[in-house]
Amino acid sequence: MLTTSTISAADERQEVPGLSALTYDWLTAIGENPEREGLLKTPHRVAKAWSFLTAGYHQTLADAAGDAVFEAEGSEMVIVKDIEFYSMCEHHMLPFYGRAHIAYIPDGKILGLSKFARIVDLYARRLQVQERITTQIADAVEELLSPRGVAVLMEGVHLCMAMRGVQKQNSSTTTSAMRGVFKEDARTRAEFMSAVQNTLRSR
Repeated sequence: MLTTSTISAADERQEVPGLSALTYDWLTAIGENPEREGLLKTPHRVAKAWSFLTAGYHQTLADAAGDAVFEAEGSEMVIVKDIEFYSMCEHHMLPFYGRAHIAYIPDGKILGLSKFARIVDLYARRLQVQERITTQIADAVEELLSPRGVAVLMEGVHLCMAMRGVQKQNSSTTTSAMRGVFKEDARTRAEFMSAVQNTLRSR
């Protein structure tokens, strides 16, 4: 049986309930010995890690935005580029990661810049697919600000492709969501794409 004598009460509160025992059984199922020295605390570490990786289930858009929606007169495009994201693929529960680029054209309201990163984390820290995160971010900005338009572009590397299956380590996936003038006006869309083009995966 899994022992908890060396795990503090504070550590216990940070774990996903029940995940330590499941991880213990998982280690056994793949042929490991969860009682060997290197794995003794692994079930608890996994339970704590997944508490962080799935924190988005326990947060709302209001939590992410806080009180950072402000009245403003500007109507020029705002772009926040290179927001790192890390998520877990819902099909294989393997990581995918990359960068998100968000643009909007205000219509009387703006959002504190750091909140865009919090919105990305809100949706990335769940079991996900990249297509859904992209749409959720666009919908969230639209809900908060009712802007004239929103554009979201995400590029991700999926370890379910790199580590298994087709094993293509250099592949990446790009997804986009366009709302309002970004969808309706080709020039506005092109301005956004030009602004983020140099950050796309030429690294």
